[in-house]
Amino acid sequence: MKFFNSMIWLLITTALYSQDISYSISDIPSEMKENANAVVRLSQIDVKIISRKSMTVTTKTVVTILNENGLEHMDASEYFDKSTKIKSIEATILNESGKEIKKIKRKDFKENSISEGSIITDNRVLYLDYTAIQYPFTLIFESEVETSNTAFIKTWYPIQDHNISVEKSIITINCIPELGFKFKENNFAEYPTIKKEISGNVVSFAASNLKALKNEDYSPSLSTYAPNVMMGLDYFHLEGVDGNAKSWQEMGKWFSDEILSGTRELSEESKTKIKHLVSDEKDPIKKAKIVYNFVQEKTRYISIQEGIGGWKPMNAKDVDRLGYGDCKALTNYTKALLETVGVPSHYVRLYGDRNKKSVVEDFVSMQSNHVILAIPNQENYIWLECTNQITPFGFQGKFTDDRLALMLKPEGGEIVKTHEYTTNENTQISKGNYSIDEKGHLTGSVSIKSKGTQYDNKFMNENKSSDDLNKFYKSYFSHINNLKLKKINFSNDKEAIEFSEEVALDASEYANITGQRLMFAVNAYNPISGIPSRYRTRNNPFEISRGFSDYDEIVIDFPEGFAIEAKPENFEVKDVFGHYKTEYVVVNERQLLYKRTYTANPGYYDKKDYESFRKFREQIAKSDNAKIVLVKN
Repeated sequence: MKFFNSMIWLLITTALYSQDISYSISDIPSEMKENANAVVRLSQIDVKIISRKSMTVTTKTVVTILNENGLEHMDASEYFDKSTKIKSIEATILNESGKEIKKIKRKDFKENSISEGSIITDNRVLYLDYTAIQYPFTLIFESEVETSNTAFIKTWYPIQDHNISVEKSIITINCIPELGFKFKENNFAEYPTIKKEISGNVVSFAASNLKALKNEDYSPSLSTYAPNVMMGLDYFHLEGVDGNAKSWQEMGKWFSDEILSGTRELSEESKTKIKHLVSDEKDPIKKAKIVYNFVQEKTRYISIQEGIGGWKPMNAKDVDRLGYGDCKALTNYTKALLETVGVPSHYVRLYGDRNKKSVVEDFVSMQSNHVILAIPNQENYIWLECTNQITPFGFQGKFTDDRLALMLKPEGGEIVKTHEYTTNENTQISKGNYSIDEKGHLTGSVSIKSKGTQYDNKFMNENKSSDDLNKFYKSYFSHINNLKLKKINFSNDKEAIEFSEEVALDASEYANITGQRLMFAVNAYNPISGIPSRYRTRNNPFEISRGFSDYDEIVIDFPEGFAIEAKPENFEVKDVFGHYKTEYVVVNERQLLYKRTYTANPGYYDKKDYESFRKFREQIAKSDNAKIVLVKN
């Protein structure tokens, strides 16, 4: 009876949304075109899982591209490899009236590797390379893909991006019950038109008439406020290995036993070498630092995405012999070396992205795209990024900081949080001077010391070419017209994890000359000029993902024969978003000391608070652009 009910629901759903429909542009309601570069007329996904090793995904997407900016929403492609086959794929192009103007068969799709810099991969893609001859037009894309990997069921996003509206979006999943199909609904509260149906083994979600979302300044990740449904199985198959995602503890144990087991072998020669290198050192952290430096000097990073290699690291002895590996392999190799010298460590899977993304703790599934290592250190951990040859020991940059991750311990998996840099750890201290001559010419130098995530913004500069450095600093000082860089020196203190820059520069006509007066902005080295956009109606929440603290202390020398006619007043503003303060200290008749402190607080804020934030930033930008007037005696 359950099977019968499931088939009836499938037939009803298919009949309801697969009937012939007019796709004329004139049929799109005007409100669905507002803020939209594209309109999804229909997105229908049918997922059928008949065994642990068999999943079929059938897709039909009808999207109207309204203008050139909408081309990015075509998404007419499918990926395949040894475990995944594309059974069918085709597309049709309709004109503005909904009449067919082009039919694209499988042979007309282009095929490419998706290595993106990887040197070992078996992943490939079939994609539509269509050059539009007119706007608007409509694309109908249909495909069927079959795979033996059931570890991943793609998250359903009825709204897939900003500036795209959705008339109808449906996903139906038909799964045998013994595999433990599960799902997690997110951000449904403000979308009452999204409906869920459960009938026997079939679960279906349907959304209709979703208006396009604007991409507003400081908007957080779309997944945090747009509707979506995560899906997965308790018992799945991955590249020849059966998996378990019943709990994080069980999943971590499975991963260690089935994926990582037997991968940390080292030759006796290598063991002897690393033991000799560590010598008589007893402190486990100092041992770890020696091993980490050894790995950085010996190896280089590559990406491996071939079969189970997308999840299983290559053997440590092969990394030792070849001198390269991906994040999995280099992390596993480092762990093997640490084990050899008696230092415990844990393999950690997480999402690597400079925009913070956490493993979703209350939904056990195959998540993550990156691997790092954690060394227990009393009540905390020292986190090691093993893929970068210049990252300091124990430093986590923006790629892996402050997010939930899956740590693999001997007893199983555990969700942990990586290091969160506080506002006061993310510092930039600038001290310097500049002089203004009677022609308005600026000559000066500044020393900048950066720590925390501000260190992460800078430390790669020491490996850049002269041309790239010039581009970087001309962008950094873009507010200074006629800029000439005279000297650039760096000092990278990996022990203190502090990056120091010494920059000497000059610029003609920095000050405006009006008669006997010179006028110029006091903050020459670190002003904030951008003001968040004003919105009549703010639609999205907003986020300041990382806090920071800047302190500037600059001495300004005036030309001989000039005196201060007008200068800015000391200024201070405090809010939940941060604290800003400036001081103007007259040292003598030809010298001014400028002090500036700006602390920005991180946070996820309601849209109703956006205008207060915008005004806070507006006051800072106004103060940072405050000018002093000198008059000739």
